Amino acid sequence: MSQLLQTISNIISYVSIAIICYGAVIGLFKFINNEFGRFNRSFSLEKTVQIKIEVGYYLLLGLEFLIASDIIDTILNPSFEDLGILAGTVLIRTGLSFFLNKEIENIAKNDPLKD
Repeated sequence: MSQLLQTISNIISYVSIAIICYGAVIGLFKFINNEFGRFNRSFSLEKTVQIKIEVGYYLLLGLEFLIASDIIDTILNPSFEDLGILAGTVLIRTGLSFFLNKEIENIAKNDPLKD
């Protein structure tokens, strides 16, 4: 059972990395496409803001999966050292998630380019 949970934790970690990388690659391609729009006058600052929001969502989702993986790892190896590492990791990732989410909400709410 322990080996199965460790495998699941590893899969969740890889999935989280894949989500973050996927979001970054998609965001990069969209950003480059938008920047090339400067040459044919189809560039849009609104698209840049939307790309930032979209990449932020992928980052948040990936961070949530990483926290889930860390929790499973700590359940499997419940030493005080592992609990301390988990607490620090969850605190940092939760802080990143909180402030990234606030930034995304602020951008979406205060977008001067909205109709």
